[in-house]
Amino acid sequence: MAALLSVNLNAIAMLRNRRDLPWPSVTGIGRIALAAGASGLTVHPRPDQRHIRFSDLAPIRELIDAEFPHAEFNIEGYPSADFLELVAEHRPEQVTLVPDDPAQATSDHGWDFRAHRAMLTDVCSRLHDEGFRVSLFADGVPDREALEIARAVGADRIELYTGPYGGTHADEAAAERIAGELGRTAEIAGALGLGVNAGHDLTVDNLPRLVRHIQALAEVSIGHGLTADALEYGMAETVRRFRRACGQTVD
Repeated sequence: MAALLSVNLNAIAMLRNRRDLPWPSVTGIGRIALAAGASGLTVHPRPDQRHIRFSDLAPIRELIDAEFPHAEFNIEGYPSADFLELVAEHRPEQVTLVPDDPAQATSDHGWDFRAHRAMLTDVCSRLHDEGFRVSLFADGVPDREALEIARAVGADRIELYTGPYGGTHADEAAAERIAGELGRTAEIAGALGLGVNAGHDLTVDNLPRLVRHIQALAEVSIGHGLTADALEYGMAETVRRFRRACGQTVD
């Protein structure tokens, strides 16, 4: 099975937020992405609302339910009390937990599963009680003990942080080495019963190598690179290009 594509709308929202205007429309761009075959939409509602605003969540949920009922809504963020309330209200199909400090510009590391075991166990249990699939942001290092803990705390999936891989765009040898590490990490995760997602700095150019190394890759969540390409190719064609890079057959 080819990896599915979830389009991260944060960069669209950030562009909108530069001016006190309703465009570009987060739901409008989301509709175009889903109509072009994206399998879902991802948002990261940070406490300062510097890109996705809390008020965006209900319209995105309504868009999926009304027009694309087979698509998924993925909400990611640090599991604060406020975040968990947003999740409970807007009912995503998947909740991706990230260890971000609110001041971070973007997610840049996975969970320290050893240090946060007790907290993640409590949060995963709460989310499962509400019927959500839980994905935990994880570094790409093939650390079996850490992944065993991720499984033990209740994760259904991990999302491999691919920032270091994306940073190798000018170094072929490094790209192959890090993709191999990500592949080995995914193999361990799969053997433990964890699904594997991936995200951060993925592009049309580097996705095929990643897919070759992670043959069981379930989903990629992509925002910055996809939005940048959409300025050149348009959102619909960009989604089709990224779907092909994921290994999907696209007419």
